[in-house]
Amino acid sequence: MSDTRGFLEALIDDGRPLITLTGLCLGLSGVFAIAQSATGHFLPHDVAYLRMSPQDLCNINECRIVHFMFHDRVSFGGALVALSVFYLWLAAFPLKSGERWAWWTLFASGITGFGSFLSYLGYGYLDSWHAVATLGLMPCFIGGLYLTYFRIREKQSTDVYIQKTSQRFWNLLTVRSRDHSGRILLLTSAGGLIGAGITILTIGMTEVFVPTDLTFMGITRAELDAINPRLIPLIAHDRAGFGGALATIGLLLFACVWHETESRPLWQALLIAGIFGWSSSIGIHPLIGYTDPIHLAPAVIGAVLYFTGLVLTSFPKKAGLSDVSKQFNS
Repeated sequence: MSDTRGFLEALIDDGRPLITLTGLCLGLSGVFAIAQSATGHFLPHDVAYLRMSPQDLCNINECRIVHFMFHDRVSFGGALVALSVFYLWLAAFPLKSGERWAWWTLFASGITGFGSFLSYLGYGYLDSWHAVATLGLMPCFIGGLYLTYFRIREKQSTDVYIQKTSQRFWNLLTVRSRDHSGRILLLTSAGGLIGAGITILTIGMTEVFVPTDLTFMGITRAELDAINPRLIPLIAHDRAGFGGALATIGLLLFACVWHETESRPLWQALLIAGIFGWSSSIGIHPLIGYTDPIHLAPAVIGAVLYFTGLVLTSFPKKAGLSDVSKQFNS
């Protein structure tokens, strides 16, 4: 029997290809951000806004201002790649099965992720490229959500949902096993990411810097303003964007680990996302000489919790969140 659908209708299908496309665009944007920082370049509109090139700024304080800006952008790039992996996994597996929790997780991540763009109202710099990318991706993402909504399963009654959630929480407190301990560590790491993301987003909109940032750059806010009054708004934009991405990753991680059972593909997705996300946000610091232990401690602790959780959930079957997951979700 021939397919009577139109070309675009077939491409869009049930909406999942649009979610996949959103994830791929986020991943490519993340790779681009990392690659551009590695080559020592700003975006053209950044140069136009600052009226300064990276080379101009590199003549000040041993290039530490530029290195600080690049460390934010590399971290943001890694976060976008991690976001991409979560979106691709959600589209390929739970959304395909019609899991309602997966749809609501995507919906919530869209609010936090796309909504964080509005943080520019706090620091006053409207990034035109970021705005175009956001406006370009939003119809794709919203269209995907709209179409996938019609394939999700029948809604559970509120009483059933509350009962299952209560049982999961009880199991979280009472079940003892290696696999279950790993799940707890992953959930704890997710909570830390959400908290860190909200904190960084808030700081980006207000104070912009923590004391260790200014110590690393060897400069004060007043001196930064004297160099170029547009520097702090641009740096604030980068910080707020990273914070929004980090909070979104934490939300996705928590929902996926909380709801999904015995999923080898999820374990693989978590490993890939973790490698990109944590290596970029932590690894960039020694490369630029920003090795303050107080500044690095939260990220290092989060990474240890995350990867220890992955190791524990990979044994004894090396299949990811294994049989104890059934008991957790029963």
